[in-house]
Amino acid sequence: MDNDSIVVDRAITSRRSIRRFLPTPVDTQTVRDILSVASRAPSGTNMQPWRVYVLGGARKNLLSNTIVAAHDAALVDKSLSYSAEYEYYPAQFPEPFLNRRRKVGWDLYGSLGIVKGDAERMHRQHARNYHFFDAPVGMLCTIERALEIGSWIDYGMFLQNICVAARARGLDTCPQAAFAKYHKIIRQQLAIGENEVVVCGMALGYADRDAPENCFSVERTPVDEFATFVDR
Repeated sequence: MDNDSIVVDRAITSRRSIRRFLPTPVDTQTVRDILSVASRAPSGTNMQPWRVYVLGGARKNLLSNTIVAAHDAALVDKSLSYSAEYEYYPAQFPEPFLNRRRKVGWDLYGSLGIVKGDAERMHRQHARNYHFFDAPVGMLCTIERALEIGSWIDYGMFLQNICVAARARGLDTCPQAAFAKYHKIIRQQLAIGENEVVVCGMALGYADRDAPENCFSVERTPVDEFATFVDR
């Protein structure tokens, strides 16, 4: 394996969804460089369906505080409801996906000492999504409403490129579908047109390596369990 392969593999395999960041600033040019690299993702007929709103400072805090207030209000008043404009998860999870989902959830809560049934602490932990887990940079990613599922597949490759390019620079990320349900607030605050769908958020910054929620490991399924080699 050559040095380039080692560097690329390390950037990919060291990527984790970080849920507590240090306040260390990230230079704007670095964010631009990451997005420029990420934009080399393949897309059908080179449509490049991604659009990104990069937030920091007071504007990020204002959006975060507004969403958290809505998140808290919905807990008290069940008539208040917020939902994404697309379905990220199925209504019912078949196996093995249900077990994988449950395991990562309870591993995360377990690292924080949150026990099953502690709805208040679960709610507070979920609310940390909307503060981008304290990352200094928050990104909101949108896609043109008229585009179809192929462009959404392309979008996933773009998001992965952001994560890998960030790791190559010693930074970390957390893709956050949780933002999609508050698209009305995001649309209003960022003057996003109705022609755009909020796909997800993305936290970007330097990981707090001592935070317990960043220290548990996530298992990956062995290749032979998800790949079929047909060679004869």
